[in-house]
Amino acid sequence: MFMGLVMGDHSKSSINSMFNTGTVVGVSSNVFGSGFPPKSVPSFAWGGAEEIKTYDLERALDVARRVMGRRKIVLSAAGENVLRTVFDLTKKERGQAGVAG
Repeated sequence: MFMGLVMGDHSKSSINSMFNTGTVVGVSSNVFGSGFPPKSVPSFAWGGAEEIKTYDLERALDVARRVMGRRKIVLSAAGENVLRTVFDLTKKERGQAGVAG
């Protein structure tokens, strides 16, 4: 009946980030800044209410490796391939959302 935030794998938000009910944040996104971000934040997005840019794929993969490494988990070749594929498949979604870059 009610739905809160849905956030994809490897996505992050800053402290005190505000999200509307039913907001969907894609994979490997970084949401920050004041105000409410859009209710649909595409995968590999970087920003918030004021501006969203494309999160560089290689930087996103590096962050995923480091974060997983802290938990003694290795990002497998298959896992990396999934993230690369999601990046490619969501390019149009980022463009439709007005994401720069």
